[in-house]
Amino acid sequence: MKRLILALLTIVSLIPFFLSLVSSLEEPQVQSQLELSQTNLLLEAAAWQGEAVDESLGATLRTALLESQPYAAGLKQYEAARTELTTYLEKLRGQLTALDQGDLDQTLPKTLVNSSVNRQQLNNVIAKNQSQLDRLNLNFGLIQQHENQPEKALETWQTVVNNGESAKDKDTAQGLLALYQNKSLPPETETLLENRLTGWFQWQALEQFYRRQANVSNFDQPCATEVCLALDQTITTQSQQALLKLGLLNSLPLLGGGTGVLLLIGLLLQWALGHEKAILATNAQTKWETPWDWETIWQVLVVGFFFSSQILLPLAIGFLPLQVNSLSLVGKAVYVLATYAAIAIWGIGVLVISLRTFRPFPADWFKFTFSFKAILWGLGGYLVALPLVVLISLVNQEIWQGQGGSNPLLSLALDSQNWLVLGIFFFTAAVLAPFFEELIFRGFLLPSLTRYFPVWLAILASSLLFAIAHLNLSEVLPLFVLGCVLGVVYSRSRNLLASMVLHSLWNSGTLISLFILGSS
Repeated sequence: MKRLILALLTIVSLIPFFLSLVSSLEEPQVQSQLELSQTNLLLEAAAWQGEAVDESLGATLRTALLESQPYAAGLKQYEAARTELTTYLEKLRGQLTALDQGDLDQTLPKTLVNSSVNRQQLNNVIAKNQSQLDRLNLNFGLIQQHENQPEKALETWQTVVNNGESAKDKDTAQGLLALYQNKSLPPETETLLENRLTGWFQWQALEQFYRRQANVSNFDQPCATEVCLALDQTITTQSQQALLKLGLLNSLPLLGGGTGVLLLIGLLLQWALGHEKAILATNAQTKWETPWDWETIWQVLVVGFFFSSQILLPLAIGFLPLQVNSLSLVGKAVYVLATYAAIAIWGIGVLVISLRTFRPFPADWFKFTFSFKAILWGLGGYLVALPLVVLISLVNQEIWQGQGGSNPLLSLALDSQNWLVLGIFFFTAAVLAPFFEELIFRGFLLPSLTRYFPVWLAILASSLLFAIAHLNLSEVLPLFVLGCVLGVVYSRSRNLLASMVLHSLWNSGTLISLFILGSS
C-alpha cells in the first residue's frame, strides 16, 4: 500500500514538474536582461574621460575595462535583445490567437501552465513584454543616433509611437522625434526624458535638449549654461562610479576564475602524479554505510520535495486571496522567502520522519562541524567552480540562444535597490537555500546513492537531479557542473559546512553582481 501511494504521488507530482520544465523552453532567459544591464554600465563608463585623476591612469583604466568600441558593441547588443524580444512577443501573440480559437495544444509560458489558463493572463504577459520592448527601443534609438544612424533612430522611435503599450513611453518617443528633428517640442519633454530614461541614454537626450534650449547646435562648441554644466558634473561623477562598478564586476571572474584555474591545474597534477594524499583522491572511493534502501530515498525526494513544491504549495497559495503580480517588490521578496521556507520546513520534516527509525546514524552521516578546514574546502570549491561554470555557460548560451527560462529571483534581484529587499533575497539565496538544498541533495541523496553506485556516479546522479529541480532547461548544464563541484567538495571533506559555504558563496556572488548591475 505504501509503495502504491508513493507511485501515485510520484505521478501526480512529476506531471506538473515536467510540464513546467518543458514550458521553460518558451520563456526568455534573464541572461539577455543581464547583458543589457552590463551594456548600460559599459556605456556609462565609456563617458568618463579621466578628469578626476591624471590622464595616463584614466587611459589605462579605460583600456583595461572598456571595449575598444563600446558604442558599436552596445548597438549590437541592443539589436540582438530587440530581435529576441520581438520574436518572443510574436510567439505570445500566436498563442493568444490559438487560445481565442480554442486550440489549447500550444505550449504556453510556465506562468500560465501553473495557473488557470485564460485570455486575460496571456494579455498581461504580452503587455508586460511590449512595455519592455518599448523601453528598449527608446534606448536603441539613442544608440543609433550616436552611431550616425539618424534615419534608423527616427524609425525606431516611430515604432514606439505607433505600437507602444504605455502612453508615457509614446510621449517620450514623440519628444525624442521632435528633439532630433528640430521640431516644436511637446510639453513636459524634459520631465519625460528625466523620468523615462536612465544613465547614458538620459545624458544623451538631456544634452541635446539643453543645447537646443541654449541654441548651441555645434557639439564642438561648449554649452556654458547652468543646466549644461550641472549635467556635465553629473556625467563625470556617475561615469566614474560606473567604471568602478565595472571594475568590481570584472575583478571577481578574472581574479577568482584565474585563481580557480591554477588551483584546478594543481589539483589535477597532484592527482595524476599519484600522490598518496592527493586532495581529489581523498575519500574518492569511500562509500557511506547506508542503512535504508531505495524506497526511503524515493519517499524523501517525492514527498519531501516534488510533492510539496508542485502540489501542496500551489494548492495552499490558491486558497489565499493573494495576487502575486500586484505585490510590491518588498511583498514579492517576502513571498519568495515564505514559499521557499515552507518547502524547506516540509522537506526537512519529511526527512526527519523518514529516517527516525534508523537513528543513531552511522559515521559521516549529516556531519556538520565548524572548522577552518571546511571553510577552506568551500572557498577552494568556489574558486574551482568559477571557471568551470563560466566555460559551460558560454557553451550553454550557444545551445539555447536566449530561451529556456531563468530563476525568477534573478530578475527580481536585478530590479531591486531596496536594502530590505536585498536583505530578504540574501537570506533566502545565501542562507536558507544552501542549508536546505545541501542537506537534501548532498547530505542525504548523494550518500544514499552510494549504496547502489560508485561515489563518482552518485555525484553525477545527485547533481543532475539538483540541476533539473530548478525547473529551467537553460540552467541545467551550468547547475549540473556546479552540483558536481559541490558533490566532490562534500564527498572529500565529509562536512556539510564545506558544501554549504561553497553554495552560499556562489549565490552571494550572483546577488552582488545583480545589485551592481541593477544600480546602473
